[in-house]
Formats: sequence, structure tokens, C-alpha cells
Amino acid sequence: MSVAPCQPARAPGALDGDALDRRALGQALSRAADAGVADILGAPHRAGTHCARRIGVTGPPGAGKSTLIAALARHRLERAGRVAIVAIDPSSPKTRGSILGDRIRMDGLVDDPRVFIRSLASRGATDGLADNLPEILAVFDDYGFDEIILETVGVGQSEFAVRELVDVELLVLIPGAGDQIQAMKAGILETADIYVVNKADQPGARRVEAELKATLTLTAGDGPVPPVVLVRADAGENIAALDAAIEAAAMQRTENHEAERRRRARQRIKGLFWRHLAQTIEDLPQAAFDRPLPELYATVLADLTKEAAD
Repeated sequence: MSVAPCQPARAPGALDGDALDRRALGQALSRAADAGVADILGAPHRAGTHCARRIGVTGPPGAGKSTLIAALARHRLERAGRVAIVAIDPSSPKTRGSILGDRIRMDGLVDDPRVFIRSLASRGATDGLADNLPEILAVFDDYGFDEIILETVGVGQSEFAVRELVDVELLVLIPGAGDQIQAMKAGILETADIYVVNKADQPGARRVEAELKATLTLTAGDGPVPPVVLVRADAGENIAALDAAIEAAAMQRTENHEAERRRRARQRIKGLFWRHLAQTIEDLPQAAFDRPLPELYATVLADLTKEAAD
């Protein structure tokens, strides 16, 4: 397995032979998840690119992403010594709480010492991901993981930020997704490296496969057409073919590491800025929203400028 070259600073106690200090890792992940924007900006600069190969799994709700990830992780363990699974669940817009139920669908992996599963609430993120996700992924690098499988919130047609954080992106669909394919044409359908039709034993799976291939052939133009793989995740069927497609997609990535680093830095600063902007607006007194729109806009800019100067 090839990964991008990097030399992260190993966390104390991160590696002890084949052992993993799961408690220390959990605490490090909690600190990363709870860090504020100022904490992140004040932390020591992390040089280099990530070590672990990152596989993003996205798709609409009900596509069977968690079941697919469990089956895929079991297969990937044959070549990767340590696999992290990061599953993002939607947060309530009122309470910011989340069910975090993905672990239930992956219970067959919980006792495997080579696997670490972390469920995250999306919190303020609205792009299918979670706040502080780059910092969370970096923790797994520090702890010597070979691969990270990232499951996004069930997404629609426009949540494709995951593309900026992973090496290989999978879009999971199911039979009966013809209308979803049409809706996704101008968004997330254009970003994936591999297209997975799950629940392949159900009627209509072959039709979705054909529609996907036809759509991807049109959108690819003169470029290569991404693969479409039919699987039945609950039975582990055709997971080996999906695994091979992931390896091929990773090998085809020819972007240089410098361009990739810059792209991810752009995504990271955008996420931090939007969090800071949202908090600035949230902290405004209620009377501020009675002002004319240009004045309200100027107030927000002034508050941001003042905070930056401080």
C-alpha cells in the first residue's frame, strides 16, 4: 500500500509494538473535536501531508453506507495494519445533539484491536462533514493509522466538501435511485472516484448501474469513466471488486502533493472562517437585526476586523 510521504510528530504512547492506547487516542480526539477556532490557530503548525490513506464514503440516507463500511473495513484489514472509521451523524439544529448510531451497525468490528471507530456529530457543519474534521483526522495520523474510512452525513446533491479531504471518494446509491441521479448531475455526482450500487440483490439494481454508466460517460467527456461497482454489503458480496477499484483509483491519482496540500489548506481555512463568522453573528445583540441590511453587514465586518486586531 502506498501513502503520501509525511513525518508527523508521533503522539506520546501512540505506538507500543502492536498495541494502541485507545484511551489516550479517545481523549486526543475529544480535545480535537472540542477545540475552538482560537485553540486551533494557536496550536503548533503541522507540517507535511497526511500519512493514512483516506477513503470517503458518501451518499443519500438509507444507502447502507455504514454496512458497506463495515464490510469494506474487514476486507481492507488484509493489507492495512490499523484502520480508523470516522462516522458523522447529523446534529439537531435546536439542541446540537446527535444519535451517533453508526457504531451499532458496525458492532462486528468493535472488538477488533486493529480498528478504532469514532462517531462524530456534525455540529455547525452544513456540508455533510463535522466541525474540526481536519484536526480529528490528523490525530489518527499521529497514532499511526494506515487508513481512515470517513462516512459523511447522508447527503444530497451539493455536499461535496469531502472531496477535499480524502484520497478516494465513494458515492453509494441503491436501486430506485434514478431520480437521485438526475438531481445529482450538477453536484456530487461529478466528484466521486467510484460509484457503488448497494443492495444489488434488489430489483432495479442493474437499471441504476446502467443509468450511472450512461450519465458518467456523458459527463466524463474525453476523460476516463469512473467505475460503477454493484455490491451487497450485508452479505459481503463483491466487496473484493470494490477493494480492487479503490486501489486502482488511488494509483491513478497523479496530483502532486504540493497541490493537494494547498487544496486542503484552502478547505481548512474556509471551515475555520465560516465557524468564526457564524459565531460572530450569533453573538450580536438582538437589536442589531433591526438595523438596515447594509448597516448590519458593516457591523459584522467591523466585529470581525476588531477580533482580528485583538
